[in-house]
Amino acid sequence: MLEHGGRLLRAAHEYGIPAEQWLDLSTGVSPYAWPVPPLPVSAWQRLPEDDDGLIDIARTYYGHPSLLPVAGSQSAIQALPSLRERSRVGVLDPGYAEHAHAWQRAGHKVERAAADALFARAVRYDVVVLIHPNNPGGERFELDTLLALHATLARRGGWLVVDEAFIDATPERSLCAAHALPGLIVLRSVGKFFGLAGARAGFVCAEPALLVALRERLGPWSLSGPARHVLKLALADTAWQSAQRERLHATAARLSKLLTHHGLAPDAGCAFFHWRRDDRAAALQRALARQGVLVRRFEQPHSLRFGLPGDDAAFARLDAALAGWRSIDRKQEVAP
Repeated sequence: MLEHGGRLLRAAHEYGIPAEQWLDLSTGVSPYAWPVPPLPVSAWQRLPEDDDGLIDIARTYYGHPSLLPVAGSQSAIQALPSLRERSRVGVLDPGYAEHAHAWQRAGHKVERAAADALFARAVRYDVVVLIHPNNPGGERFELDTLLALHATLARRGGWLVVDEAFIDATPERSLCAAHALPGLIVLRSVGKFFGLAGARAGFVCAEPALLVALRERLGPWSLSGPARHVLKLALADTAWQSAQRERLHATAARLSKLLTHHGLAPDAGCAFFHWRRDDRAAALQRALARQGVLVRRFEQPHSLRFGLPGDDAAFARLDAALAGWRSIDRKQEVAP
């Protein structure tokens, strides 16, 4: 399997620091979680039922009439390639690596490329996969540009797959507003914005016929009863959602300022994380880890992704850890 953030227990073992003593900034999950209330016993005792009201609440939240609950967008990422015959697939790079991995494993011809190249060469692809905003590169696209790309693909029976796992802080930029266009598939994640990654919950927004095929592939009960119960409440809590968006944007701006202060001005990012290209990425990740701060490192290109610190104490700890690294880095620069 591919590497991802969130491997806290492995880091704790490697560096000899108990897991509870770490500041984990290795994922893009919001540090501010929707407050889950006590769950009714029936949520655990009964099999999940499709007509429990979740779909109606989700339609209102996402603004899309046709959607399918799934066990995190990852399950859809792995299943979608099996719904097409061999295709030429263009995937945004750098980006969430599971997309290219899934299409390759299913036998499709995959080309990784930057966004400009994907748009310019759209006629050569049967499927284009974008992450919006991109993870980790932070690229954002205008809705008209995305719809034009979709039209180019759909004329030949192609697909535009858009992973919107990090769009919830800026919902006005979502393609869900385009509704159920043939060949347009939008993936949404609950875990990032609501801080509920452990629920493993998400939605696929697409035309009904494709959702029927995807549901057949995934099988019944893709979401647990407890997850469905929590989602109904969280997706309907508009006051919390509004406050969450303001909080995420403010925290992301504060993180950008802190990184810039330490000579690590972000190259990109969004309301959930910031991304820094740097040839010193491996050394910096290790230096932070030795101080109990976990960040996500990428090899191509050499870079780091910083998730959001959740409070003043977390910001102070990251500040101190970066200051310690800068001191070591300066000494190495002047060493004979």
